[in-house]
Amino acid sequence: MSLFKSIATFGGFTLISRVTGFVRDMVLAYFMGASAMADAFVVAFKLPNLFRSLFAEGAFTSAFVPLFSQKLVGEGKKRAVFFAAQAMMILTVIVGLLVILFELLMPYVVTVLAPGFHNDAGKIELAVQLCRITFPFLLLISIVSFQGGILNSFEKFAAPAVAPVILNITMILSAFVLVPFMPTAAHGFALGITLAGVFEMLWLYFNLRHIGVALHPYLHLAKIMRNPEIKTLFKRIAPGVVGAGIYQINMAVDTILVSLAGTGAISWLYYANRLQQLPLGVVGAAISVALLPILSKYLKAGDIDNARNTQDQAVEYGMLLSFPAAVLLIVLSAPIVMFLFRHGQFSIHDAIQTVYAVIAYSVGLPCYVMTKALMPNFFARGDTVTPVKYSFWVFVTNFVFNIILMQWFGHVGIAMATTIAAFVSLGQYLVGLKKRGYWQFKKALLLKIAKIVVASLIMGGGVHLFMQVVQFYFPQYLFSNLYTFCVLATAGIIALAIFMIMAKILHIVDFRQILNMVRRKHG
Repeated sequence: MSLFKSIATFGGFTLISRVTGFVRDMVLAYFMGASAMADAFVVAFKLPNLFRSLFAEGAFTSAFVPLFSQKLVGEGKKRAVFFAAQAMMILTVIVGLLVILFELLMPYVVTVLAPGFHNDAGKIELAVQLCRITFPFLLLISIVSFQGGILNSFEKFAAPAVAPVILNITMILSAFVLVPFMPTAAHGFALGITLAGVFEMLWLYFNLRHIGVALHPYLHLAKIMRNPEIKTLFKRIAPGVVGAGIYQINMAVDTILVSLAGTGAISWLYYANRLQQLPLGVVGAAISVALLPILSKYLKAGDIDNARNTQDQAVEYGMLLSFPAAVLLIVLSAPIVMFLFRHGQFSIHDAIQTVYAVIAYSVGLPCYVMTKALMPNFFARGDTVTPVKYSFWVFVTNFVFNIILMQWFGHVGIAMATTIAAFVSLGQYLVGLKKRGYWQFKKALLLKIAKIVVASLIMGGGVHLFMQVVQFYFPQYLFSNLYTFCVLATAGIIALAIFMIMAKILHIVDFRQILNMVRRKHG
């Protein structure tokens, strides 16, 4: 499967996931708003996800997928699956022990993670209860991500991309099935998170069986630890664990600081970040997931030219999709937030504060996506040390600017610091890849990116002009969901039309080539 088809497959299903995710967040905002209960729930939702990049999409999977993909090419399916079964057993034991430990120490964990909660009576106790309900999700989602990595290595990208949809649908249904029978709405949604992990794991289990992969439990832990391939895996994981640990500290520091900003701040940043996660998840994650096994196979075969061309394509696709998305998020942030979240307990004040954070996050969106496109180049070569070094400087940058900017801009300063750190991260990857001779920008690619930037800015200018006209003639449109939806739909059509015209004029996209790809896919 080509990189374009891989990204399209994973990204298409991830888009469905993000859309259902917005419905989920609309439900959460309706039932909890940006209240103390909402803040406690967000911490409970974040806690297992803080460790997710360590055991799921991060260190473990990034080290495992290249080894598994290369084993498929070099030794065949049977040996690769046996190796996967051993690796999965180790993952399950480690994460299982961590879950038990955190369940016992949860009051102390929450106190460290959200010290500002002590200012509100009962908030810390509620957060502890919710975190104990959600934390088992870490074990379940780690297994899910591991299963997804195996499917991706077989170029089966659809099933793993569908898995998050299960989480969203389960949480939406929780509002009607669980919430009415729980002490608070947050308890119902928290239980829905853990149940979703079970459903996702079963979904991928049956998809693995469909392609003839059965990961039987391998209980001989002593034998597993003596396996040289497992030792190689751990050697590659070790620096990744450190890097992911730095990332988690970064995320924890953000949560600690924003908890001190008062009630609602955690929720404002959560909803703003969710909007940014739509293009980041659809584009950035799709490119990263699709690129890693493809690059690993090319490098294993010694096909350097194809590896570099594939990297060029990943960067081009990333910019083509992320920069216009960032521009639109900035220009349309107010109507998008008002339409999605201003319901029930979520007030106009909450919406305004969320809009500010959306704009701050969106400036760094293309950097996030570009970094996602470049990072697999190191992992595919078995180099998990260099990304750790980069993570450290990203952490330092984020921490320093958090402290500085939060003094003047509150929760928005935290979003601004995250964006500044994204620029630093991208710069490190560009310099590092060029220095090692792994990859560097070609003039043709730089010219293409410049054209994308110009087309996106012209598109943004056109949409901004349209919004000014709407604001002049219909100043109250934001307070009607129907009007806001119509305005957003019209703005989307205008944006698409302008960008396609500019893409044609500047020769950014060959639409005939894309149509041919689509026809071959469905032919």
